[in-house]
Amino acid sequence: MTRSPLTATDDEAKPFRCTLEYEALDALREVVGELGKHLKSIGQIHEVDVLQRGAALTILGESEAVTRVAGLLEQLEAIASTGHNLKPREVEQMARLLREEPETDLIALLCDTVQVGVGNKKIYPRTLTQRRYLNAIRAHDLVFGIGPAGTGKTYLAMAMALDSLFRNEVKRIIISRPAVEAGEKLGFLPGDMVEKVDPYLRPMYDALYDLVDGDRANRLLEKGIIEVAPIAFMRGRTLADAFVILDEAQNTTRAQMKMFLTRLGMSSRGVITGDTSQVDLPRGVVSGLADAVSVLQGVKGIEVTRFSAVDVVRHPLVARIIRAYDKAEGHKH
Repeated sequence: MTRSPLTATDDEAKPFRCTLEYEALDALREVVGELGKHLKSIGQIHEVDVLQRGAALTILGESEAVTRVAGLLEQLEAIASTGHNLKPREVEQMARLLREEPETDLIALLCDTVQVGVGNKKIYPRTLTQRRYLNAIRAHDLVFGIGPAGTGKTYLAMAMALDSLFRNEVKRIIISRPAVEAGEKLGFLPGDMVEKVDPYLRPMYDALYDLVDGDRANRLLEKGIIEVAPIAFMRGRTLADAFVILDEAQNTTRAQMKMFLTRLGMSSRGVITGDTSQVDLPRGVVSGLADAVSVLQGVKGIEVTRFSAVDVVRHPLVARIIRAYDKAEGHKH
């Protein structure tokens, strides 16, 4: 690929242009996407026009945006040349990331994969914060992942837990959540206690079944190698040789969080995830997550990774919704 110098145009709305000439047509097709879908999304996100003529792509817009998009397209071409299939949602996420962090090395992100078992999924970080989070989990015995929904906190923790299990670094995975109701009382739900708390644990099962085929996941659950349980069931246990995940930790009390943290046994690792802006505890009850992060600040072996709206990997609208709420509540990311 060759890139032309940035030059001025006669269009006041799109005052600068840059042209990229592609030599590998297969890579060009991946970058362009079906019916030019990738180029359209990149153009909308960066507020430029990206036009194709044969094996050339011309970018029109403000100088900074044109330069940014040229770099993005070059990185996408390099990724496509490795045989990686670029998906629309993936290209959108990369375009948003480069808008916020223009110096990001996308290839380095793709290379930082988590192999979930032999022949199973390869998971890679979609943002710089996700990459820091994975590296924190690799390097520390206890990691807090704090931030809004949709940033991959729980999903990546599950992937790392499965990777550790399949590498025989741990003997089991324990996944826990506080069964705190948001509007509906547990006592009014039908069934016994297990059936009452099951809906609160469903997101954990969803992540598990997305990462491991159903039959294998069921076998691991039946054998107790993977256990999903509300935090109340953790009391009195010592969790040795385990990868322990506590999800929705903002809804733990101080006492519950202390109880959970002191369950970690020898050769165990823990990841605690939550969103401190989504606390469902009764008014006046301090969140165990916020309290623990404050109390444990500076303790060796513990790392805190903070996510923001930039790291949302769900529908692009989710990030805009989060920013709108943050603005309304007087917060800034």
